[in-house]
Amino acid sequence: MPDPAIVAALKDVSAAQIQATIEKLVSFGNRSTLSAADPESVAAGRGIGAAREWIKSEFERYSNACGGCLDVRTDDFIEPPSRRIAKPTQLVNVYAVLKGTDPEAAKRIYLVTGHYDSRNSDNFNATDPAPGANDDGSGTAVSLECARVLSRHKFPATIIFLTVPGEEQGLYGSKHFAQMAKAQGWKIEAALNNDIVGGNKSPEQDTGVVRVFSEGIPAAATEAEIKLIRSIGAESDSPSRQVARYISDTGKKYGASLGSFGPMMIFRPDRYLRGGDHTSFNEAGFAAIRFTEFREDFTRQHQTPRTENGIEFGDFAKFVDFEYVANVARLNAATLASLATAPAPPANLKLLTKQLENNSQLVWDAPANGSTASYEVLWRATTSPDWEHSHYVGNATKATMDMSKDNVIFAVRSVDDKGHASLPVTPTPER
Repeated sequence: MPDPAIVAALKDVSAAQIQATIEKLVSFGNRSTLSAADPESVAAGRGIGAAREWIKSEFERYSNACGGCLDVRTDDFIEPPSRRIAKPTQLVNVYAVLKGTDPEAAKRIYLVTGHYDSRNSDNFNATDPAPGANDDGSGTAVSLECARVLSRHKFPATIIFLTVPGEEQGLYGSKHFAQMAKAQGWKIEAALNNDIVGGNKSPEQDTGVVRVFSEGIPAAATEAEIKLIRSIGAESDSPSRQVARYISDTGKKYGASLGSFGPMMIFRPDRYLRGGDHTSFNEAGFAAIRFTEFREDFTRQHQTPRTENGIEFGDFAKFVDFEYVANVARLNAATLASLATAPAPPANLKLLTKQLENNSQLVWDAPANGSTASYEVLWRATTSPDWEHSHYVGNATKATMDMSKDNVIFAVRSVDDKGHASLPVTPTPER
């Protein structure tokens, strides 16, 4: 059953607020990572410096509205020259932390992000218009809207609302943030990247679907881990795939709040020849996925505004479907709230393979804080994308299933007495 508190939160997501956010971002003219960030340009409301100062002020405004519940921070660094950055350039990640209310659960972090930089046809053109309404004003608006809405509520675990620059030059903002999080030992259990989620207005667009891309074999897997994954046929059971499946389940659970809108899982790390900030988190060893609209219009991405042969080029706000973005924000918010409310996943899950037998034995440990009361065993056919069956086992930390481990894929998740479920965990075979 849907959580009434989460249902109430989703009602607060506003397409009008999202429209105002995107139009404000467009008003900065050119948000290229290489664009102006000097005090004069910031004061004039032009360039990426003005954009990041405004984003920071929005997070601070939301925090003031909730009595200081958000810890608004910046991650400031100098990116050295590279193929798309001609000289050392200051980059600033802007983010807000909604710290969990439970001291132990607060160590678990769930994150939503979008990139606030934009570009036109020439990567090094940092002065001519680069409105970036869809790419990625829409994703930035999702992160901000989730912060505005969810900061009105309290959750046991921690949620981070992030916006990053440098995506168009090589994912530099997200890479720095993910590496910082890894170095500091942050337990980011899911990162939701929103990039091009504007529901571009075109006859071929499917406004009822948002794509969810997820890696199979983890980018950070060692050679030994890859060998194990291949040996047991777990190529589609990475932590990122479990996040994608969780989003799919969340879309079904909160379908009444989403109307005819829902996620479409794509079992690929990203689109062909394209990249996004979730990859930075994947490469740092975190589970991460990408949300992207169903059908992209490439005349409205990375284009200097102009008209040629009757075709209008440019990533303008008038081509964005703000209600579509609001639905993407609702799906993100429902996922973040569900994860941050749920108990921690079970630990050290093993599938016993010591004997040749036609049943399957699973054993696991309770989470470190010992707060979980109950567990469910999940399973699906090896050819199925979704978990198909569940079996409640109560507070036991082992289960014997009357089916062959060779015929299905198992997972276990923690559940509380209100039905909040953790991310599923798949087992490691143990002889």
